[in-house]
Amino acid sequence: MFYEWRPYVSVAQRRRQAAREMDKLHKKGHPVAPVTIKGRTIASTFWGKAWCDNLERYSDYENRMPRGRTYVRNGSVVDLQVAPGLVTAMVSGSELYKVEVKVTAVPRPHWESICTDCAGGIDSLVELLQGRFAKGVMERICLQGTGLFPAAQELSFSCSCPDWAAMCKHVAAALYGVGARFDASPELLFRLRQVDESELVARAGADLPLSKKASNSKKILADGDLSELFGLDIDDAAATPARRRAPARTRKPKVKLKPKAKRVSRGRKRKKR
Repeated sequence: MFYEWRPYVSVAQRRRQAAREMDKLHKKGHPVAPVTIKGRTIASTFWGKAWCDNLERYSDYENRMPRGRTYVRNGSVVDLQVAPGLVTAMVSGSELYKVEVKVTAVPRPHWESICTDCAGGIDSLVELLQGRFAKGVMERICLQGTGLFPAAQELSFSCSCPDWAAMCKHVAAALYGVGARFDASPELLFRLRQVDESELVARAGADLPLSKKASNSKKILADGDLSELFGLDIDDAAATPARRRAPARTRKPKVKLKPKAKRVSRGRKRKKR
């Protein structure tokens, strides 16, 4: 049996074809969420970078990863949806291909072990999602095999393309697209692995001594951090607590004095000549 190479389709032509197909799906009510990469960097935050770094550990698929990076950078992932235990994507190639990646849930003992080991290192949900915590917590969450990121054997995937490889470039592009999506929505990682991120904070916070929470001044958000985080303009006058006024002193009532009699000024006497 002989296989013929499909004719080359330029990136611009693929984008036009994909745009037409996605427009049809959008009109049918399908939510369209393309992956847009600015520049060469796929992910810039802790969670996005950690996900992409984890993909590089898949030695069985290392020859497919470079093509996947190229595809996601040039905008070929025209739709990406992340659900509990499932990633679905539409990737533009010679045609528009449908990708499906299934991710196993984190086993309960595995998740409880992560929560226990991270106790005392995470103070808030904001801190967790922004990836601002101790190095030990980062290493524990990213630990290969027992961390939060899936191992290669915890993934199963399929693609509608004719490529016979276990992981084609379209699947690789979709997986890198997940890392880019974590930049804006890091909570999707916990949704994908089917665990509750607030439970991690609650379990960790329960083991924290009260004195540590009160004295940990380095992790208190400044007004500038709050305004950047929530997109609000914080008024300095409103943010600064008003000074308490000192209680008014009790004064003795003033005694009214009788007005003094006006002094009648007499004119100067003229000297007799």
